[in-house]
Amino acid sequence: MKWDIFCNVVDNYGDIGVTWRLARQLVAEHGQDVRLWVDEPAVFAPLCPGADPLAECQWQRGVEVRHWRRVWPPVEVADVVVEAFACQLPAPYLQAMAARSLAPRWLNLEYLSAEDWITGCHGLPSFQPNGLQKAFYFPGFVAGAGGVLRESGLLERRDAFQGDAGARRAFLAGLGVVPEPDALLVSLFAYENAALAGWLDALEAGSRPVHLLVPVGRVLGDVGRWLGRENLAAGEGFRRGNLAIQVLPFVSQEDYDRLLWCCDFNAIRGEDSFVRAQWAGRPFLWHIYQQEEGAHWDKLEAFLALYCRGLSPEAAEALALGWRAWNRGDGMGEAWNGLLGCWPELQAHASAWCREQVRLTDLATGLVQFCTKPL
Repeated sequence: MKWDIFCNVVDNYGDIGVTWRLARQLVAEHGQDVRLWVDEPAVFAPLCPGADPLAECQWQRGVEVRHWRRVWPPVEVADVVVEAFACQLPAPYLQAMAARSLAPRWLNLEYLSAEDWITGCHGLPSFQPNGLQKAFYFPGFVAGAGGVLRESGLLERRDAFQGDAGARRAFLAGLGVVPEPDALLVSLFAYENAALAGWLDALEAGSRPVHLLVPVGRVLGDVGRWLGRENLAAGEGFRRGNLAIQVLPFVSQEDYDRLLWCCDFNAIRGEDSFVRAQWAGRPFLWHIYQQEEGAHWDKLEAFLALYCRGLSPEAAEALALGWRAWNRGDGMGEAWNGLLGCWPELQAHASAWCREQVRLTDLATGLVQFCTKPL
């Protein structure tokens, strides 16, 4: 089938990160014909080495990537139309969809959530004024939801990489990273966060050495303020007490996966890196995207309730306190010490969570199956 996936870049790399992974998987594993429309190709380019940020049309990894401009060009409507995260389709394209002799499958790919209500809404049709039917597709972590992105063989590749000390050393060396043998390796990719200073204080004063890897991104300004430095750049490194901080360049999605696989603990944000940290099978800290009127707290608590199943009460409480402190913006120093007290259990649980999630249908496969069913 021919697919048109529309992505409106809202928050840095999250929306395009998800749609770019999805488009690649639909082509590589399901033989679909995919055209990805993105309104800011300059944001797409860093995720895909070799991409041209100025190109109106380019082919990358078998995907036709098009610049979605306000002045819409006349194009043939696809068999499947995906509006990612409730973006608004161009009016001329909607008109062409309604005029098509065979109605396209029209999907609103929703944001990922662990909230209970999504299974009742997943796949429901919505009849539109133009006579077409749109379905709401909800990614999620339980049977009855739409799954999450997981490429075929992902965990096998992860296990091989994590089991090969030489491959990990070579990868980190390519980023200029040579961690101390007994240091806890931690990655940090987050939004601006007032809780960061307290966490860095705790890492600096901790009994175990920590090597913190910070890819270029929004949280870098907070790191610089803690260090008393401005305009940190990739390649710079600093040490304070038992904490070593190293700034990394922005890397491709595949290399970001490997970075997560290398680390003992990953602080991540948004949706795309949130899912990839889970597939790393290591303890992680989620900085959720803030929404108006605190709506993000319901999503955070829903995932915590699901993820903490199987943990001891002590470990579940420590994890919840850490995540809440991080997202509230204070108290992270004390919360970190609580996480360290449950470290072996949190490690085992992260691995068990992966084994549970891999039994579910992944997002791309679920979408293809959904779109081959009769309306």
